[in-house]
Amino acid sequence: MNIYDNLLKRIEEKKAIIGVVGLGYVGLPLAVEKAKAGYKVIGFDIQQSRVEQINMGINYIGDVVDQDLANMVKKGQFIATTDYALMKDVDAVAICVPTPLDVYQQPDTSYVESSAKVIAKYAHKGMLIVLESTTYPGTTEEIIKKTLEESGLVTGETVFIAYSPERVDPGNRQFKTKNTPKVVGGITDKCTQVAAALYRNVLEGDVFEVSSPAIAEMEKIYENTFRHINIALANEMAILCEKMGIDVWEVIDAAKTKPYGFMAFYPGPGLGGHCIPIDPFYLTWKAREYNYHTRLIELAGEINNTMPDYVINRAMQILNEDGKALRGSKIAVLGVAYKKDIDDVRESPVLKIIEALEHHGADFKVVDPYVGSFKSNNQVIETVGLTSTLLNESDLVLITTDHSDFDYEMIAQESKVVFDTRNALKGINTPNRYIKL
Repeated sequence: MNIYDNLLKRIEEKKAIIGVVGLGYVGLPLAVEKAKAGYKVIGFDIQQSRVEQINMGINYIGDVVDQDLANMVKKGQFIATTDYALMKDVDAVAICVPTPLDVYQQPDTSYVESSAKVIAKYAHKGMLIVLESTTYPGTTEEIIKKTLEESGLVTGETVFIAYSPERVDPGNRQFKTKNTPKVVGGITDKCTQVAAALYRNVLEGDVFEVSSPAIAEMEKIYENTFRHINIALANEMAILCEKMGIDVWEVIDAAKTKPYGFMAFYPGPGLGGHCIPIDPFYLTWKAREYNYHTRLIELAGEINNTMPDYVINRAMQILNEDGKALRGSKIAVLGVAYKKDIDDVRESPVLKIIEALEHHGADFKVVDPYVGSFKSNNQVIETVGLTSTLLNESDLVLITTDHSDFDYEMIAQESKVVFDTRNALKGINTPNRYIKL
């Protein structure tokens, strides 16, 4: 039996050992699903604390069911380690490491590069390597393929390499790793077929095969750029509607009654998370190689990045109408996570709002039932509970994250002034001084 057929057979019979590099918001849910599907899974991470938690059956990712992780660890289906030498026992490995931007808004592929190097060190014939981290078109071939082939392996013959973008939406109660459709693009047809076979044995969602890793890489960036630009449009509409005295939220509700040609996007205090604010700029950077300037993407980024400043300026105007300055005013900030019902503060626009409140000397308290503490200007800020006393004593209540756990009836009844950037009080009798974004 040749190398390709042997690997396919091991995958189909679930005898293949699966590795997952990076046990964060993408890697851990994927590792658990692969273990639940019947594969033995080895999770690799450089953070010792994560490894220890997993091996004790302790979950730290909201989209993973606590009992699922505990069960897989107890059964021996899933183990975690910092020892990459165990990679020599792995038949297939998914790379799920961060791909941030550097200080110059350029892609930082160092985590992908280091992962590729350590995999190449222990790679063997009949191995599948799938990159899942969001990145610019060409990364799989320029980094993964090049690094693996330097160790003497031949892509499509002795080693199989593909790209399959992660599609993780933290807090989404309908679509999880298990049931979200997957896109797979291999460097050769055999690479695509092997990768697709593995995902079909793990996931319930459809697996859609494309002709190359570059197609899959561009597809992922297109998804996120689509959202990035449409959110920017919603934010710009919100700014214009406020100047015109029009309720932008009612405008959007009316527009979405159209059954075709329209998809509702909503304004807010800015973009957050590891994907939407970052991924489009991978394409912007790559486009320069082809002497092309992605004007629309960059303009959308400019609009979205200014929203925290817009929120602060609006807050100043609201307080000024009551004869108060932002300095010294008591502000209750409701929510620091970048979206509702999650504990993720990565790239949260609320962090910029809080930094501005600090800069202007406001006396603020932050409430978030999902986040116990967070860092701002290298200082740890502890969140507080939502109480009627806090609301009563605040000169301004600023709703920045619309968590389902918030008691909006109490917020409406007990607050003197509310600035709602999320339309969270929709349908609730609001106080006299209620201002929407």
